[in-house]
Amino acid sequence: MTEPVISLRGVRAELGSRPVLRGIDLTVRRGEVVALLGANGSGKSTAVRGIIGQVPLTAGEIDLFGTPRRRFRDWARVGYVPQRTTAAGGVPATVAEVVSSGRLARTRFGLFRKADREAVRHALDLVGMADRARDSVDALSGGQHQRVLIARALAATPELLIMDEPMAGVDLASQDVLAETLRGQVARGTTVLLVLHELGPLEPLIDRAVVLRDGCVVHDGPPPEAAASTPPLSASLERGDPQPVHDHVHPHAPAGPEPICTGLLS
Repeated sequence: MTEPVISLRGVRAELGSRPVLRGIDLTVRRGEVVALLGANGSGKSTAVRGIIGQVPLTAGEIDLFGTPRRRFRDWARVGYVPQRTTAAGGVPATVAEVVSSGRLARTRFGLFRKADREAVRHALDLVGMADRARDSVDALSGGQHQRVLIARALAATPELLIMDEPMAGVDLASQDVLAETLRGQVARGTTVLLVLHELGPLEPLIDRAVVLRDGCVVHDGPPPEAAASTPPLSASLERGDPQPVHDHVHPHAPAGPEPICTGLLS
């Protein structure tokens, strides 16, 4: 069995004073493609933001590449694509400038060498945006913005790629490009953790699905839609239906105002 790239143990987190993660365990091993699924408010985005240190934990431990996250410094090994947002964050910039910012962790003192410039060009090629390199990101469509954000993450040639709703609000043509880009990353051995509302064109790439509900893991195993008896995931999650579980999964049970995550998974 390959070594863990991400390891969460008993992770709890709050937004404001509201519990969002209620003690989750999750392991993603080298080369795996894991989809983190669940309805809005289930804790998916909070989990990945906790992994990269954007959300503080109230309890539990997170390791990256075997190192406690609080001591982890080699962030060039991690590529992160946030939920759809403006690629330049409101700052005037070209497509190439935004993608180049993803390469900074690999440079020495921020000085770009030939290898860095080639990595940026390659990342733009991967997402089909090389011909827009000198264009302002303000002139891009939503799908093109998402391609730029993914190219920025790929510019550092990460070993781990974390993507938060990469297909949300993206046109069909861009979905196809993004799926093909991710297929190439998986083929070269990149470990991938995806937050998804539904699997869509990425389904063939997914090794495991982890379903969250109320900040608890209620399924860890084959994607629920892979089972013939499973209703369409997007519809059943929206209704709050109980999800089919792997044979070693223990769904949470309510206890007063706060559900308890039992049988935490790894």
